[in-house]
Amino acid sequence: QVQLVESGGGLVQAGGSLRLSCAASGLTFSSYVMGWFRQAPGKERVFVTAINWSGGGTSYLDSVKGRFTISRDNAKNTVYIQMNSLKPEDTAVYYCAAGRSWDGSTIYKPGEYDYWGQGTQVTVSS
Repeated sequence: QVQLVESGGGLVQAGGSLRLSCAASGLTFSSYVMGWFRQAPGKERVFVTAINWSGGGTSYLDSVKGRFTISRDNAKNTVYIQMNSLKPEDTAVYYCAAGRSWDGSTIYKPGEYDYWGQGTQVTVSS
């Protein structure tokens, strides 16, 4: 069984911070690119950030650059997203995902990921 189990979501005031975690099991974690996506009500699921196998490469949605940081701990089979300076427009369900390729033209596409977490709600009050 492959599982991606998320934690850390919640309600935070604008300007605050949250750290989301996604613990993976049932797969060789270091063989997977890990990404975070988010989906607001009535909106499409969109790419937020991704990190390559070793953690040496990262990519971010322009609107979160400088505020969000993705990291991974392969020894713990866990990927994190540290979210600082949160804004109401960051409110969404956040999903972690695992994929096999690191390609700048495709890592932002949900269809390129093989496994998904259950999603965790992040609400930023305005």
